[in-house]
Amino acid sequence: MRNFIQPGHNVTVPAPAAVASGDGVLVGSMFGIANGDAENGADVVLSMVGVYTMPKTPANDIAVGAAVYWNSSAGEVTSTASGNTRIGVAIAAAGAGVTTIRVRLNGSF
Repeated sequence: MRNFIQPGHNVTVPAPAAVASGDGVLVGSMFGIANGDAENGADVVLSMVGVYTMPKTPANDIAVGAAVYWNSSAGEVTSTASGNTRIGVAIAAAGAGVTTIRVRLNGSF
């Protein structure tokens, strides 16, 4: 196929802000995990699929299989859809008071 570029599991984009390896990064409606550190505007490789441990809004009680969203201003996963970007599903339960959650990223929706 002459027009194929890559599988798309990892993509390189300009960092929307300074990011550290492992940070969640939202570029438009595209969300991924930074593979390395990058300054604002520098190229950063984002992993778009896979399972990651991510920071979570401590007040949320999230069940296995629940849709999860990225709260860009807080830099954490939330169960609140309004004003946030859907990024995947929880693969383990994380109750109130828990500050991390395991998430399977679904790539851009």
